[in-house]
Amino acid sequence: MKTFSAKAENIQRKWFVIDASNQVVGHVAEKAAILLRGKHKPVFTPHVDTGDFVIVINAEKAVFTGKKETQKSYMSYSGYIGGHKSESVERRRTRRPELLISNAVKGMVPHNRLGRTILTKLRVYKGAEHPHVAQNPENLTLN
Repeated sequence: MKTFSAKAENIQRKWFVIDASNQVVGHVAEKAAILLRGKHKPVFTPHVDTGDFVIVINAEKAVFTGKKETQKSYMSYSGYIGGHKSESVERRRTRRPELLISNAVKGMVPHNRLGRTILTKLRVYKGAEHPHVAQNPENLTLN
């Protein structure tokens, strides 16, 4: 008996829509990461991109649990002296709410070339509209 290994060119990719309004950011990111990686498919192969496309809408309406809304901060460092930047969740939500979801998903996929390829299939929009109607995406509901 030989082990099955999926080929990236033979994968049938679907499009899914996740509505993040009044949903916890971590739950939305977890579901999106599973779909992007392809772990929900029986042909899942760890070293091959077998995942689907994911559209997340209403990113600005996603919520955090506990006190994360006021206490959590996002930090970046440029490598230069004085290059430390820090931003709260409230500020990021007003500036670019798409980053709340996309950064959470980025932490849940592999941190290598495969993960960077997987993240190209994620589309996050702050409002309820998206330009991918032609792909006939399926609506997903989170439990």
